[in-house]
Amino acid sequence: MINVAVVGLGHWGPNLARNIAALPDAHLYALCDIRTDRLEHVGRQYPAAKRQADFDAVLRDPDVDAVIIATPVHTHFELAFAALRAGKHVLVEKPLAQTNAQCQELISLSKKNGRILMVGHVFLYNAAVRKVKEYIQSGELGQIYYIYSQRLNLGIIRQDLNALWNFGPHDFSILCYWLDALPERVLARGYSYIQPGIEDVVFVTLDFPNGVGASVHISWLDPNKVRRMTVVGSKKMVVYDDISADAKIVVYDRGVMKKPDDGLSLGRYESFGEFQLLLRAGDVLIPKLDFVEPLKVECQHFVRCVLTGTPPLTDGYNGLRVVRILEMAQRAMHRA
Repeated sequence: MINVAVVGLGHWGPNLARNIAALPDAHLYALCDIRTDRLEHVGRQYPAAKRQADFDAVLRDPDVDAVIIATPVHTHFELAFAALRAGKHVLVEKPLAQTNAQCQELISLSKKNGRILMVGHVFLYNAAVRKVKEYIQSGELGQIYYIYSQRLNLGIIRQDLNALWNFGPHDFSILCYWLDALPERVLARGYSYIQPGIEDVVFVTLDFPNGVGASVHISWLDPNKVRRMTVVGSKKMVVYDDISADAKIVVYDRGVMKKPDDGLSLGRYESFGEFQLLLRAGDVLIPKLDFVEPLKVECQHFVRCVLTGTPPLTDGYNGLRVVRILEMAQRAMHRA
């Protein structure tokens, strides 16, 4: 059993508190927020948890084993560094920090103090995302040609960071997980329509090894909420739709076949182009998924890693890779 403190009780912190409180191997020991109204509101749901407005007091408490940080992005590095220095295990919401250098400092400190450092890339604990990785790894999709993603919404419009840093960590963490690689080149264009200097619409192109292309469209200024990723392979194609209630994954047995030029078969086709390339349309499959709330799986994983000392799936290096891509995209937007 470990004692966990959840720091930051805004939009996401209460969800983390709810999941930690429900785990048999964890105790929601403390809630922390500088806003007393949020502290009181969330605290009423967990009367056994200590309420603490002072983060330093949480770190001084010897009974706190682990800290979950769900505060604004610009505070992630400072709070995570202080928690690791105090000997606490740490789970930080995405992104891990604001720079490559900050991520490396957190990784070094966690290793030095022998503490777990984990980042909340929650989609890597999503059953649908994991199923798509199985399809890719098994070769069922064939050679992966390209992947494109749409993560769109009308709001919530942030003032502390742009749409790239708000939504991008989800898509970039999934892409790196699926392809087991980092992009070799990142191009990006961003557009600021609502607030000067804060991009609310971003288009990112990523070149991965082996010629795999990826495109990510991010916006919080769109008429519809869309959370969809499409993987196109030489044998099959997969659409992952996180919004869908009953068809989160659809596998299409479709593609383009190249016919061998044996010099004998041309008469069966109407044109030479049709002879060379044939469209193939097969079955459409909606696989059954044993879907569990990804945040619950993430919290279970964090607790298990703390208890066993096992490195997390989304460890500090995982967070570092995503921040590097974010930095590459941000620089590309400024050059454009």
